[in-house]
Amino acid sequence: MICSAEHSFKTKRIIAANDGLNNPMHDDLIPRRDIQFQLYEVLDAQGLLQRPRYAEHSRETFDAVLDTATRIAVDLFAPHARLVDEQEPQVVDGKVVLPEGVQAAVRAYCEAGFLSASADEAAGGMQLPVLVTQACLSVFRSANVATTSYVGLTASNANVIEKFGSPVQQARYLQALRSGRFFGTMALTEPQAGSSLSDLRTSATPRSDGSYLIKGQKIFISGGDHELSDNIVHLVLARLPDAPPGVKGISLFTVPKFHTDEQGRVGARNDVALAGLIHKCGWRGTTSTMLSFGEQDACVGELVGRPHEGLACMFHMMNEARIGVGMGAIMLGYRGYLASLRYARERVQGRAPSNKDPLSPPLPLVAHADVRRMLLAQKSYVEGAYGLALYAARLVDEQRTESDPQRLQEVALLLELLTPVVKSWPSQWCLEANSLAIQILGGYGYTREFPVEQYWRDNRLNMIHEGTHGIQALDLLGRKVVMKDGAALAAMHRVVTANIAEALEQPPLVPLAQALQTAWQDVSDSVQALRVPLQTDGEAVLANAHLFLEAFGHTLLAWTWLRQATVAQQALSRGTDTDADESFYRGKLQAAQWFFRWELPKVAPQLALLRTLDDSHRAMQDAWF
Repeated sequence: MICSAEHSFKTKRIIAANDGLNNPMHDDLIPRRDIQFQLYEVLDAQGLLQRPRYAEHSRETFDAVLDTATRIAVDLFAPHARLVDEQEPQVVDGKVVLPEGVQAAVRAYCEAGFLSASADEAAGGMQLPVLVTQACLSVFRSANVATTSYVGLTASNANVIEKFGSPVQQARYLQALRSGRFFGTMALTEPQAGSSLSDLRTSATPRSDGSYLIKGQKIFISGGDHELSDNIVHLVLARLPDAPPGVKGISLFTVPKFHTDEQGRVGARNDVALAGLIHKCGWRGTTSTMLSFGEQDACVGELVGRPHEGLACMFHMMNEARIGVGMGAIMLGYRGYLASLRYARERVQGRAPSNKDPLSPPLPLVAHADVRRMLLAQKSYVEGAYGLALYAARLVDEQRTESDPQRLQEVALLLELLTPVVKSWPSQWCLEANSLAIQILGGYGYTREFPVEQYWRDNRLNMIHEGTHGIQALDLLGRKVVMKDGAALAAMHRVVTANIAEALEQPPLVPLAQALQTAWQDVSDSVQALRVPLQTDGEAVLANAHLFLEAFGHTLLAWTWLRQATVAQQALSRGTDTDADESFYRGKLQAAQWFFRWELPKVAPQLALLRTLDDSHRAMQDAWF
């Protein structure tokens, strides 16, 4: 493990590698001040040091790792972010060719230990808190979300094999995945099934040696083929011959691109063929593939976990991926916000409405009220969502380290409840932030000479990635808020009311705390009112589940903003050391106020409409369109 006085070799290397951040592109990434605020002032990352798993870390190691993440992101990830958009992956002589710079970036990422940052030290990891690891990942995603996808998927793939894989599978793949010698994917979607996993057709036929012959097609597989690593380990959902219908008949298999022995040595090519690349409007730097398994009836895979329980295993990876999608959406929104803020400060145009002198000098865009409105909206979306996503990451740390069974159960419930919101809310509203960024740049915003149009295109994928809003809404309202007789919502109620009580002690925050109290009660009352209809006519309720996802998401964002505002108000009450700190905290308070006045009021009418069980679109018939 890593101690504050005597760091492990890997952390020593990270600290030594950080030789300063002089690249001006550093200023374009997520501000370090906001990362520090979230980690150390709001989410108490240092409090995790009291837990045995993290006891030998320190804030020094956390900051050193963040420094190194920023240096690598600035030097190697950010410079080719535009290039991978303009030069999409291509197939040349049967191999996928990526633009120059991708290989060097992912190698540096892996060599610095980020691929196994939160893994056990005994397994070659740095045993960092997931909270700190996600903060580092936010820096990489801010610099280049497409290139970061390769390593993010690999880390999640390794976590599944570590948790559910056999000792043989772990020996074959785990160290190679953790080091970046192998990369990993998850292969779920099929052409005929789309998001309906119950309709998967890929088959797995047992062989006498305990392995399986895999046969079928998968589509939209991110990172499904490339030359960045010695091997690619696919986690594939398939059906055994005796599988029951539906999702209860799905099993999970490791299917490597190249056969691998028990020492992790790569051999001959497995029967996994690249059927083609998919070309999307954004996120072009990550290969999106169609894969064919078993065209020669020789695709060999190995069962992960128990038969017919593959979906439960895969959800371990999918939930991580969903939080990752949300964080990617936040970072794209954040980059757009920072780009439009910089432009608004530099670009001069127009005069105050009260100024009738056409010869007077024009003002910077940021001086105009409507531009400040759009900037403040972006700030409220991206910084609020960032707080929510990092809160979910801290819950993962608690889940890993909590010894109290009751608290452990509560943490698991909170994660279950928050995951669909962490995925979906940023995918919608940080995309809206990108749209506002384009608007601020005006005609230039639509041109490829400025970056904000790429951020919007990249972010548009996240509304679909890892489950659409509709799917997340069905999960949230149809299962999460009512599971175990509402235990997850009750757990969240205790957290929210505790934060409201703390905010009520700060007089300037009383109106915000009371507004959140009202909105949260409305959410609770609506869930209670829908309990019986969910049981008697669930389809009528779930037809409008998207309304609940949006209303609940807005309420949670108001909660995250109240937490941030409480910390900011306490800091201002104590007094700040610098003008920059005072401006930072006042910016937090102003963004919180904006969200409470402009966004939170949307919740009440949405919940009221949800309770009516309106059937306008459900009753619409095909012939009437």
